[in-house]
Amino acid sequence: MIELQDLGARVTRIHNDEVEVKFGLYLPGIVPEDGYEVHVIVLHKSDHFDQNVTPRDFQLSHVPHSTNSLWQATIRLQSEEGTHFGKPGKYLYRYQLLQNVPDSAEKKVVTRWFTDPFALATDIGLLSAFHTPGDLPEFEWTDQDWKTPELDTLVIYELNVEEFNSNFAGIVERIPYLKSLGITCLELMPITSLKLNFDWGYAPIHYFAPYERWGGINGLKSLVNACHANGMALILDVVYQHVDMDFPYNMVYKMAGLESPMIGGDGPFGPEIDYNKDFAREYIQTANHYWLHEYHIDGFRYDEVTDLYDGPMGIQYARIAYDTYNESLKIPRFTPTGQPGEYSRLIQCTEAQNRPQEVLSMTYSNCTWQDGLIYRAKEMARNGNVTEDFVHQIILFPDFAGYPMSKTVHDREGNPVDMPVIPVQYFENHDHSQLISYISTLEGDIPSGDRSQWFKLQPFAIALYTSEGIPMLWQGQEFVQNYVLPESGRARINYQRNVSWEYFYDEFGAPMIRLYRNLARLRSSYAALRSRDSFYYSAESRPQDGIVAYRRQAQGQVAIVCLNFSDGAQTLELPFPATGTYREMLDHDVRQEAYDLTVTEENMVHTIEVPAHYGLIFLKEV
Repeated sequence: MIELQDLGARVTRIHNDEVEVKFGLYLPGIVPEDGYEVHVIVLHKSDHFDQNVTPRDFQLSHVPHSTNSLWQATIRLQSEEGTHFGKPGKYLYRYQLLQNVPDSAEKKVVTRWFTDPFALATDIGLLSAFHTPGDLPEFEWTDQDWKTPELDTLVIYELNVEEFNSNFAGIVERIPYLKSLGITCLELMPITSLKLNFDWGYAPIHYFAPYERWGGINGLKSLVNACHANGMALILDVVYQHVDMDFPYNMVYKMAGLESPMIGGDGPFGPEIDYNKDFAREYIQTANHYWLHEYHIDGFRYDEVTDLYDGPMGIQYARIAYDTYNESLKIPRFTPTGQPGEYSRLIQCTEAQNRPQEVLSMTYSNCTWQDGLIYRAKEMARNGNVTEDFVHQIILFPDFAGYPMSKTVHDREGNPVDMPVIPVQYFENHDHSQLISYISTLEGDIPSGDRSQWFKLQPFAIALYTSEGIPMLWQGQEFVQNYVLPESGRARINYQRNVSWEYFYDEFGAPMIRLYRNLARLRSSYAALRSRDSFYYSAESRPQDGIVAYRRQAQGQVAIVCLNFSDGAQTLELPFPATGTYREMLDHDVRQEAYDLTVTEENMVHTIEVPAHYGLIFLKEV
């Protein structure tokens, strides 16, 4: 059993001229009987680059018969003239593994430098860190009344912190903007420490510490708190399939010639976590619990679940999702009242591109990435055509796509309860070039999509916000961000593509922003656009001409959506199902007078003219 309170670096006492800190480290299989020694090297951050200050070296002691082979030391950093030792502030540390040379007084360095796998704070790269009390103020949460939203109300915005707006505080600054897009959930690409100045973060080194350059501990907590205050959930993209080569439970054990307690063989993305090992499963579960409790995270997007899924009763992803769900039932924000009979609203989103329906059906996930819409959108953008499969993907007929509507889970007392599940819909994400580049590309040293073709994206945006499932935006798509992503190589993950905020104001971005904001307002205001009851006008639509229509309804509301992907205006003759007045709402805010259609009998037919590369949304209230 992993006891997180015994691990990492924890300050136990501080005086004006002395800091006392307790270090704890698990190294299963590494024991003093085999001649091993573990040392911690400590330095005040203010002395980091002072050539006259030498880091202090302390030896840890092994705790006999301890679970997971615990090494510990309680050390005192006393005041030294000309240094910052003993003073409050941030301290940096790393570990070393030594081993006695047989028949000699010498010691060999097995691993000269490795970071703490349980570090709760870090500095750049492979440096672990800790703060003395007062250096990092105790964070005051104000989200006691926050409840994680229901799936059907989610609109997700995926972003990379540094590319989006520099750091966690930069995202807080943009929350009013995100709200204007109807965003109710942020999905952050990996936020733990990186070795490089910029990297996507999909080769983890740390699992418990938010990236210091982005604001560290309190920066992330401030972001989560601000999101909750503004009605937004926040989920983390987590990587539990593989690690970086320098992850301690990989590097140390390879250098020592020992079997790792956590890592198996090397895979295509890096050393792979071996879930047949108890320690590996406990480590990942401890990380999930920590983010839920310490950072008030609303859930996770799990990377590479295709490789982690080993069946509904498996020890890999299925176990992670099940155990995390159980833990969430203890936390008030995940249930409306905290009473029996309620499922947890914890967001568990999988990247299971090869088998999303099966993973969603058979595990405690409640949503999943799936590439059905993005690939059809790319094909249509590239070829200038429309396919019925695209429309089927938008409205996700269960018989067509094979996605469940709900599944049986359990409440806090272990009783069965139905929980809704739903796929995530997108036509852009971090793994793909942005959609405009499939319409037209400008060649150059760094190729980019031709933003002058922005108007061709309009029916795609309308489709996204009127689709079944959870709409998801990738940073900047709403004002025609136009990066082309290499298929492979370092430029794919190490080249920083900052969001071009100047596009927000220009002749191409401004009209798209207006469209997205109108769509956000409509989706949040009308239950019909969030429903799971849809109908495709297959007889009336003409995909060969680029014109399609579908209907969505809920609670007596009816929404009829018409999309025109062609270069000219198109007409449709559509039957309107129920009597009443249908008002076109997409452009209602700029019309001089309302565009209303009166239906005096069921299935009365109206002829609709849809502008080129645009759409219409007719809504009938109860």
